[in-house]
Amino acid sequence: MTTERECDQMLVDRVRAGDKQAFDMLVAKYQRRLMRLLSRIVHDPVEAEDVVQETFIKAYRALRHFRGDSAFYTWLYRIGINTAKNFLTTQGRRTPTSTETDAEHAEGFSDGDNLRDINTPESMLASKQIAQTVNAAMDALPLDLRTAIALREIEGLSYEEISDIMACPIGTVRSRIFRAREVIAEKLKPLLDMPVDKRW
Repeated sequence: MTTERECDQMLVDRVRAGDKQAFDMLVAKYQRRLMRLLSRIVHDPVEAEDVVQETFIKAYRALRHFRGDSAFYTWLYRIGINTAKNFLTTQGRRTPTSTETDAEHAEGFSDGDNLRDINTPESMLASKQIAQTVNAAMDALPLDLRTAIALREIEGLSYEEISDIMACPIGTVRSRIFRAREVIAEKLKPLLDMPVDKRW
């Protein structure tokens, strides 16, 4: 039984040996996930598609440098995030910087549980309103916070994987995720504190 990482490495080895179809398989496997992530950074869907395509081109050209120290998708996500940041910079859009929070507080952040519990709302309308609020709050976050929370909560990656992708210490990752959750929870608070019949 081979792991996902081993399967990816076999495909990478096949690409290096000249098998272009193996790279097509990697693209098919990660294109939607990469699009979902990079859409959080580059808000325009057409531009995000261009960034995803550019990411795969860069990954293909750099594949000989992939050492396998990390999982292929970790390496690919890092290329994608950097490509998205560069795209925003060349478009004249300033990439927002994050405000750092003490990592010790990130460990004890209790309101994060509320974010996970929103999957069981009282009605479909409440669920839709909550989802819209979360998406709007995420879109308004500084780029580093938005990227970290998307990798954690949407992609389900570990702190270690996020640290590798974002090329920063785990404490910084925890801090960014803590800060992002705090901002999202603050935006959700009025909605979640309000009685159901008063929300509309």
